[in-house]
Amino acid sequence: MSLATRNGTPPVDTPVTPPKVVRQRRMRPGLLGLAVLLIALGGLGAAFAVTSVRATGTYLAVARPVEVGRTIGAEDLVTVQVSGGAGLSPVPAARRDDVVGKRAKVALVPGTLLTMDQLTDAPLLGPGQQQLALGLEPAQVPARQLHPGDKVLLVSTPAGNDDRPVVTATRFEATVIDTRNREDDDEIVVYVALAVRDVPAVAALAALDRIAVALTEAA
Repeated sequence: MSLATRNGTPPVDTPVTPPKVVRQRRMRPGLLGLAVLLIALGGLGAAFAVTSVRATGTYLAVARPVEVGRTIGAEDLVTVQVSGGAGLSPVPAARRDDVVGKRAKVALVPGTLLTMDQLTDAPLLGPGQQQLALGLEPAQVPARQLHPGDKVLLVSTPAGNDDRPVVTATRFEATVIDTRNREDDDEIVVYVALAVRDVPAVAALAALDRIAVALTEAA
């Protein structure tokens, strides 16, 4: 085969090297399918992550400290928006009316999400019990603050004009329902639940200021 040069010189017979043929690698069908599957799974994972982050809900949180056994009011709650929330079971804000009026089973801390497991509507006043109010001086209260559900023991004390030694004292088991500080004086009113059969005796002793209160079990 002869080639012509650009400057007009005579053609020169020169062998021409044939072009190399590059063999294309064939991808195995199994590997191709695996690659497609991995790409699809990656896309689904990314979509799920974005959805989880962007999904928000409005839930109930604790606005101020709530002691064990205390009834929850609307002022104890605040609404917050939470993103994601996977693995959590907070109470939606729409269920506020279902929460108000229930009692706290555990101490509720401000800034935490509220769950239904932390609440109860079981009455503290059980069957065969009646509620009685005891007016006590601060020094007669066995704890700095009594909470609903606390177990107390009411013990009879001797009369003030009785100089005889105390041989026996009558004991009554009771449960604290609620407490209230009277604004007109320093008296603390403790509402207790006790057996119906014990109410007359405890009421009579309380009227004579002959009742001592001992805390036996905190709620």
